[in-house]
Amino acid sequence: MDNKGFQKPSSPEEEYFVREDAEKKRKIALELKKSLDAEEQKRLKDLHFMRCPKCGMQMQEIRYGSLDVDACFACGGVFLDKGEIDMIAQPQQKGVMSAILNWFKEETQQKVK
Repeated sequence: MDNKGFQKPSSPEEEYFVREDAEKKRKIALELKKSLDAEEQKRLKDLHFMRCPKCGMQMQEIRYGSLDVDACFACGGVFLDKGEIDMIAQPQQKGVMSAILNWFKEETQQKVK
């Protein structure tokens, strides 16, 4: 286990449980978003838009290679949006990370009502 409490799955069984856990979290997040009214969703977006999820400071969009990423100059965090993640996790890639990122494809291509 590394210093952040994340252990890389080392067997198909462990990968299965990682995928199951991610699927449960995805469903919970989608249900929460569906339960919020449009006004509350707008309020949250206005409050958090381009704010660093680690330290809360304002982020800036910068060019990193062929990607435009959101960077926080206060804590050094670099964050990817959905389209940027798609460029990294191409369907021909194998492994758990690619599988997890592909789970979100269908839901993020449709508007949540």
